[in-house]
Order: sequence, then structure tokens, then C-alpha cells
Amino acid sequence: MQMSSLELCPQSVSNFHRAALLWRQTRAPGLLDPPQQRLPGRRARGLLLRAAEELCEHSAGQAEEPDPAGEALVPSVYALELLTIFAWEQGCGKDSFKTAEGLKTVLELIQQHQQLCVYWTVNYSFEDPAIRTHLLGQLQKKRPLVLDPADPTWNVGQGSWELLAQEAAALGTQVCFRSGKETSVQPWDVMPALLYQTPAGDLDKFIGEFLQPNRQFLAQVNKAVDAICSFLRENCFRNSAIKVLKVVKGGSLAKGTALRGRSDADLVVFLNCFSQFTEQGTKRTEVISEIRAQLEACQQEMQFEVKFEIPKWENSRVLSFSLTSQTMLDQSVDFDVLPAFDALGQLVPGYRPPSQVYVDLIHSYNHAGEFSTCFTELQRNFIISRPTKLKSLIRLVKYWYRQCNKMPKGRGSLPPQHGLELLTVYAWEQGGRDPQFNMAQGFRTVLELVSQYHQLCVYWTVNYNDKDKTVRDFLNRQLRQPRPIILDPADPTGNLGHNARWDLLAEEAAAYMSALCCMSRDGTPIRPWPVKVGEQWSSRGRLRWGQHAQGRPGLRPEGQA
Repeated sequence: MQMSSLELCPQSVSNFHRAALLWRQTRAPGLLDPPQQRLPGRRARGLLLRAAEELCEHSAGQAEEPDPAGEALVPSVYALELLTIFAWEQGCGKDSFKTAEGLKTVLELIQQHQQLCVYWTVNYSFEDPAIRTHLLGQLQKKRPLVLDPADPTWNVGQGSWELLAQEAAALGTQVCFRSGKETSVQPWDVMPALLYQTPAGDLDKFIGEFLQPNRQFLAQVNKAVDAICSFLRENCFRNSAIKVLKVVKGGSLAKGTALRGRSDADLVVFLNCFSQFTEQGTKRTEVISEIRAQLEACQQEMQFEVKFEIPKWENSRVLSFSLTSQTMLDQSVDFDVLPAFDALGQLVPGYRPPSQVYVDLIHSYNHAGEFSTCFTELQRNFIISRPTKLKSLIRLVKYWYRQCNKMPKGRGSLPPQHGLELLTVYAWEQGGRDPQFNMAQGFRTVLELVSQYHQLCVYWTVNYNDKDKTVRDFLNRQLRQPRPIILDPADPTGNLGHNARWDLLAEEAAAYMSALCCMSRDGTPIRPWPVKVGEQWSSRGRLRWGQHAQGRPGLRPEGQA
């Protein structure tokens, strides 16, 4: 007899699993139709279970039977049991949780059955060559794939999932999954396949299926943002001496590295009322108030293909809004609106800021990256011109970083995501600049660099140079700081390597380097690119400038080639 995996799980997981199975056994649309009033907390969860039990008893005669060809009409109860365990492990892992969120997660996974790849290595692993060969063969089979954790030859996910998926979609819209008048219960963040369980040769497919944003949604968002930018330029500060000089998109949306799901972006509004860096903080409340008023007017006057929402105003110095797909509710972009001093003026192809811009910056800043918004266009241009596959690698690294960020960290925070993005570019540049590189090798290289964080010294000279003594001396001081060093190529005051828990990120990198995603089919580790990690300083510690035009790190200690 097959022993249930639930015997190893908390009681609350068993309750949640029971609700999922009872729904599965009924296979009837309209399940869990709730009463008119909403009941919170434990009572609501009890109601959920009782409703499922009643409908299960009503539908007891509808247990699955094989069709004439011998294939189950629907997946087995055991498959749903394992899927429930998978959802809980990857999405929550806590003894106490909201049953509605857990059940919603299982329903979402059922609807993604064509991408399901679920297995455990608690009893068998890839270490033995024969088992590895068998498992790799299993992983190449058509989805859904749900392997028995005790028997790697048994794909318990066989059967027809289409009817189950239709009913899961119908159930997911019921009132019992509403947390407010218009707010739906959000499922846990669980994908139907895991990165560390993905074979190295399938990473490109993994990115395309799970990380690449929907193209239609991106087109809708970009169209809406362009309209919003034009509206702000034309309507903000109409009867004022303050004028909008330009509105610039920043963040992953502008760079072409946004992840599927919920992503962040910036909308930087450059104004003529700021004549220097230090004035950015002045008049901020007044400026934000006017921009918000015009955003609300834009929201009322214009029609968009996406849902345009401005949250309740809680801080007069902060402004944000979101754009969400009308049809794919898990696809959205959250924008921060940031007033800024126009330090660069109008950019043209090949633009390089005058040295005086960085001299003024060095004399003005109090903490690292304080005025980085002023250099949004340079930050965007540094990434947007890169090959498409490199942007895909950046997406993969960002997704890995987000998974790491879910782990308990204790004191301190992980390095900023932008630092990992720059480290990925550095790895590709130093690794050969092949536009059609091997994805697993690129990912493995970034993980290797993270694991050697205490030696990292990464910087570029595409925007700032040594013509001015103030800039040169400042860079000398920056590069003498303790490792890791990752200087923002647009803003030399921004060292993205300092004051972060690189040690925690390195632990996760080490774990992934031994995972399936970084292993060849024969079980040997993927070899990283031969990338130099850091430079040693000469006793004099002076620098000369190198081949900055190629975008490679241009500073070298005196006396080195």
C-alpha cells in the first residue's frame, strides 16, 4: 500500500490537502458556492471544508473510472496529493497558513498542467549514473510529470487534466476566493517547475516558458506608459514657472529585462525647478502633489488596454501607480514616480557626460547612489543595447535572486538586484561576448562570481573618465575600498557591493552550482567561463585608463597590462 506523504506534514497542511482532494473528487462546477456573508479566519476555513465534504458526499458516485482505452479520465487522487505537498513546500512551508491561499495555489497549478514538472530526490538522486540516466529520460517526457517520491519509474500525473483544469478555473472565480469586494485571494508564488530541478540543456526553454513576460501585455504597458508620459509633459504645471523637461522610463521594463508576473519600474520626471543635485529634495511635496493630480486626471480622461490604478496616498513625498493586465491578472508593473534634476540634458547616440557633471555629483552626494535617478537614461542604455540572450540570462539571474530573497536572512539584507544584473553583464563581457552563448555556462559563471564575492572588483569607464583630477582621485578612493566592489557604470558614487549579506547569497550559489541546472548529462559540473575576479593593487595605488570604448573594465593598477 502506498503511504501518504501527508503523514509527514503539519495538521493544517492535511486540512488544506483534504479540501483540495474533496474538490477533486466531486469534479463538479460551482463547488464551494458560499453563503452571502463572508466569514473570516478559522470559521471561514471550516466552512470551506464542510462545503467540500457536503458536495463530496453528494457526488460520491462520480469517482474516476478508466476509459475503454485504459487511461484514467482524470489524474489520480495521489497526483493531487503530491501536487498539494509541492504547493505547500514551495509556496509556504509554515504550519499555519490561510487555506484559501493554499487551495488557490493548487488550482492555479492544475491550470498549468501542461508545464508541470514535480519530483523529489529524498529517496533517489542523480548521483548514481543509472538512476541519473533514467531521471533525465523521465524529465524529457511530455508534461505533466509528477514522479512518485518513492518510485522514479512511476509518473503519477498521467491522465487527462483538461476537465480538471476547466473546473479549477471556474472554482477560482468563486466568492470564497475573494478577500474584499474586488480583491481576489492571491495564490502563493509557486511555478509548475523549479529552476534547480531543470536540466542544464533546458534553461532556455525554462526562461521562455516561465520568465519571459507576455508580449501582448508588454506592448499594452508600453503603449499606456507612452500615453501617460505625454499627458504629464503636456499638462503638469500649466500655470507655473515649473516645466517638465522630459519623462523617462527606467527599471527592468525600460531595459528589456522584466520578469513575468509582477515587476517594478520607474517613471522619472525631470523638472526645470531643480538646477543642481541638492535641490531635488526641495519642493518635493508640491511637485509630487501636482504630478499626482495630473495622473488622476489622466486616469479619468484616457482609456487604456490595461488596468490603471493609483493607490491611496499615504506619503506626500512618494507617488506610485500600477498597470495590470485585464485578462492576465498575474501580469502587472508597479511604477514609482520620481522627480529629478536634469543633469544630463538631451542625450544623443554616443553621448558621454562632461566631466563637470561627475565633479558636481561628487561634491553633492552624502551617501552612495543618492542621485542615481538623474542617470536613469545611462543606466537604461547600458543594458538595452545588449544581445537578447544576455537579457535572458539577466532574467534567469534575477529570478534566482528572488528565490534566494525568500529565504530567512536574519540580520542584514541581500545585495541589490541591480548589482547582480551588472555582475551578469561583466561575466558575459569577460567570458567572450558570444551573443549565442550556452545559457547554463553563463549562469554557472555568475554563480561562481557570487561565490567569490570577497574578491570582486567590477567597474566600467564608458561614462566617466580621468580627464578631471577630482573624478580620478574619487575613483582611486572608491577602488581602494574593501571588496566586493561593483560600481554603477552611470553613477560612480553607487557601489552596489557594500553593506550586504553576500555570504548568504554565496551559500545559495554554492547549492545551485551542484544542482541539475548546472550539471552536464554525464553528471559533471558545467564549466564556467574563465573570468578574472579582481585586480591586485600596486604599492603606489595609482591607475591608468584602458580600453573604455569597448565597455570592458578600463581602470588598471599602474604597471599592469
